[in-house]
Amino acid sequence: MSKKRSAPRPDITIRGVEADDWEDIAAIQAAPEVIYGTLQVPYKSRDAIRERTENQPPDMHGLVAVVDEQVVGLLGLHVGTGRRAHVASLGMMVHADFHGRGVGSALMAAAIDLAENWLAISRIELEVFPDNTPAVALYEKFGFEREGTLREYAFRDGQYVDSYLMARLRPDGETAP
Repeated sequence: MSKKRSAPRPDITIRGVEADDWEDIAAIQAAPEVIYGTLQVPYKSRDAIRERTENQPPDMHGLVAVVDEQVVGLLGLHVGTGRRAHVASLGMMVHADFHGRGVGSALMAAAIDLAENWLAISRIELEVFPDNTPAVALYEKFGFEREGTLREYAFRDGQYVDSYLMARLRPDGETAP
């Protein structure tokens, strides 16, 4: 009986999204595994992805994970306004070939540092499909807790599916991991 070996953890650099990243981001978003595990839809035009990458909304802070000069992960923090200026909504996707190799953890650590130590964010929230168990485990590892289940939250693969609402509240005096 052979034991499956995991791929080695790559050297990962985290940096802000740049306009030239759009082609790598398009490749990530086109992967069936990414589409299934996120709110992305198939057949998104490369022009739309390029436009979104080159013209990020002012309330979004985008981070990418880079391995060997290729963008292999993307994370967006959408900062609230007014009475929700202390809240950021998080969305993330990792290239299917890099799942389970530390890319999500590197992005999460950088996002929490940015949010809590530079943007004065004390609450980060996200939605995740319950069957995306690796993502749920990643979020729990970084202190996110399930706050509820959003019933029939999204239409995926021909049916309505639930989503967990998860959030991380910054404990008093804690610094980002």
